[in-house]
Amino acid sequence: MAEEHGVGHTAKRRTESEGMEDLEAVNLAADWADISQGLRKDLGHQLHSQWIKPIVLGGFDKAGGLLDLYLPTEFSANWVKDRFADRLSLAWKIARSEVRQVRISVHPGRRKLPEISLGGEMRRAANDGGDGSMITISASPFGESGLSAPVGLDPSLTFAAFVTGETNVLACNAAQRMAATEQPQFSPLYIKAATGQGKTHLLHAIGHAYLGQHPRARIFYCSAERFMIEFVQALKAGQMMEFKGRLRSFDLLLVDDIQFIIGKAAAQEELLYTIDALLAEGKRLVFAADRAPQALDGVEPRLLSRLSMGLVADIAAADIELRRKILESKLTRFAPLEVPEDVIGFLARTITRNVRELVGGLNKLIAYAQLTGQQVSLQLAEEQLTDILSANRRRITIDEIQRTVCHFYRIDRSEMSSKRRARAVVRPRQVAMYLSKVLTPRSYPEIGRKFGGRDHSTVIHAVRLIEDLRQRDADMDGDVRSLLRQLES
Repeated sequence: MAEEHGVGHTAKRRTESEGMEDLEAVNLAADWADISQGLRKDLGHQLHSQWIKPIVLGGFDKAGGLLDLYLPTEFSANWVKDRFADRLSLAWKIARSEVRQVRISVHPGRRKLPEISLGGEMRRAANDGGDGSMITISASPFGESGLSAPVGLDPSLTFAAFVTGETNVLACNAAQRMAATEQPQFSPLYIKAATGQGKTHLLHAIGHAYLGQHPRARIFYCSAERFMIEFVQALKAGQMMEFKGRLRSFDLLLVDDIQFIIGKAAAQEELLYTIDALLAEGKRLVFAADRAPQALDGVEPRLLSRLSMGLVADIAAADIELRRKILESKLTRFAPLEVPEDVIGFLARTITRNVRELVGGLNKLIAYAQLTGQQVSLQLAEEQLTDILSANRRRITIDEIQRTVCHFYRIDRSEMSSKRRARAVVRPRQVAMYLSKVLTPRSYPEIGRKFGGRDHSTVIHAVRLIEDLRQRDADMDGDVRSLLRQLES
């Protein structure tokens, strides 16, 4: 019996250990997905697909803080190590503080170089075993088109996949107008939004929609950082005329993260001339940045003038209604897996910094549930998303809600706890109860105690009433939306 008991404990410990390993793998994979997405935005679709996408996660030694990243060939491992090692290491340290060192190497057992196409002349490179393999290396740093990523659009980032709400509808409408068949009334379009709010999505969506209308159109998408790299490479290679000619031959130019062109005088001048040349020919230009044109320090006035001469469209932080809509739209990918309504509400209330984190939190939660066979629940969300939740948590208190509602409706703060039944104070009190349930984790009895010791059934009635009024009364819905924006800002 003792022996059997010992075997049982050993098996249990092994199962628990395997479960912990599975969880660690899920968390690493989720972090890598976020890092990879950020690098795709920085480097452009083609560079990302060529060098970053093939990376496979290896083991992570927690004690030593060493994470292994594997590539399929010695050539690709060396290339990534030489050019992206510092960037990868920094990204991992930011995403996961326990990662202190990143090691990039060829995947064990895969030491031979396959035939890789990079465009340009064919050169022979020997692998570490000594036999020659054919590797295609670009004779020009720009490839055949003169620029390394002539389109580089993500197929998943379309207008159909973009969820609209009050905070982004202007930018979305302007982007659709830019992609329409008829000539837009404004150019360039400048989309301003904080990180993770959808500006890059709209750039890609414009490209897809424009190609749908003009299948033979020439489109170029890049980040400002990528533009500068291409510019410097052309300068060093003595190919500036080719660079300029190719750049100005595009029908649609999409430049992301324009704030990173700060302080680069020569690149700014070239971009200025390119904008003038394309506008003179009726071409379309779209820029995106995390700040308004006037807030771009280190950019010469002439370029600032060009960037702001069309339409500057803001995307504000997604409000709670839009966050909920985004989550619901993503759930269709996971059918028939069910995510309870209280989980959706919880994620929409608590992950407020940006849309990218919101969707990443949902993906991580569902991946964990699928890999461990657990049901998606509020408890599971609270347990597995602690890092995301803690980063987003700005605790809104019932006191803060009461102050804001009283100021909005111009009533005295004491009315939140008074017994008065006049409609002028009852309705604001009910709105405050509703917002307390939506924006805080407090229970109905706890909320009731903060409103003059009212019974929990009174709070439930208020919440249901305001929910119903929002559906039927546009003024009430507008009041609640305005209050939500004030409280979440």
